[in-house]
Amino acid sequence: MSANNAFHIAVLAGDGIGPEVMAPALEVLRKIETKSALSFRFTEAPAGANNYLATGKSMPDSTIKLCEEADAILLGACGLPSVRYPDNTEIAPQIELRFIFDLYAGVRPARLIPGVPSPIVGADKRGIDLVVIRESTEGLFASMGKGVVTHDDARETMVITRKTSERLFEFSFRLAERRKARGKPGALACVDKANVFKAFAFFRGIFDEIARKHPDVKTDRLYVDACSAMLVKRPWDFDVMVMENMFGDIVSDITASLIGGLGMAPSADVGDKYAVFQPCHGTAPDIMGQGKANPTGMILSAAMMLDWLADKHGVESAAEAGERIERAVDQIYAGGLKPIEFGGSNGTADITKAVLAAL
Repeated sequence: MSANNAFHIAVLAGDGIGPEVMAPALEVLRKIETKSALSFRFTEAPAGANNYLATGKSMPDSTIKLCEEADAILLGACGLPSVRYPDNTEIAPQIELRFIFDLYAGVRPARLIPGVPSPIVGADKRGIDLVVIRESTEGLFASMGKGVVTHDDARETMVITRKTSERLFEFSFRLAERRKARGKPGALACVDKANVFKAFAFFRGIFDEIARKHPDVKTDRLYVDACSAMLVKRPWDFDVMVMENMFGDIVSDITASLIGGLGMAPSADVGDKYAVFQPCHGTAPDIMGQGKANPTGMILSAAMMLDWLADKHGVESAAEAGERIERAVDQIYAGGLKPIEFGGSNGTADITKAVLAAL
């Protein structure tokens, strides 16, 4: 584990464009080493669909042991549409890691970077800077691999527990408080369907209990359908939102689409002891090996990792390094860099080179 400013990072590059976006993120972190007192030891390990094809397992035991011993885990995109378990579900070590290490808080920031197009009219002037916190171990995903299918019907079960919900809400309120200290609104909305389902009424009730412990955080309660409609009209009205697993899976894709798409979106899955950092996008096998992949989401996920390491280990220089990466990304997009998915000509190498130069 960590010693002062030295951190051991488990690197699981994954499938498809996963290795192609992981390499730039590691280059950026190596650049940070030369500009700070931080140092990193990267240990690469297999995970994903290709490993399943070769061995019959999504991850070997050695990969899980590495993740357990490392200070943080960097994960590239994993899974391939054509490679599936016998029950026809995709290979998804990113989901399996959440259960293995009890990573209950899925953090999905959505910040509109200067120069990046948004489909929302007025977003370039009003800005978008919000965070979706998705519970990542329960909800409907608790039924993963356990559903019952017969000739006549199929049934999955949603699970919401007090223990996990309390930890999730405490995490969410602390994040809102940290954002407020950094000049953000510091407001937190609970997003659910409490008007229809008892489980969500239970979820909201626990939120109300935890809210009383954090009187300085402005709170709101929204139904997920109304929240989704509001997001695509006035996303600048939102700060932090917390919700059940499946709702978070969907809403975080909506928010990513507001800031340029999944290629721009970083994420983290955080528990009490461990954390995984990966881009929100998939493995995109259709562009694999063509140099078209946008590494921005992966690079910003590495910046999130530095911020988490700073908070966990009290190393403020790591938080400063994460902010430097974010500023470098802002600078290159404001300067006119245009990835291929935005109709431009800048691919993986161009984006990587630009970020390194900005640092």
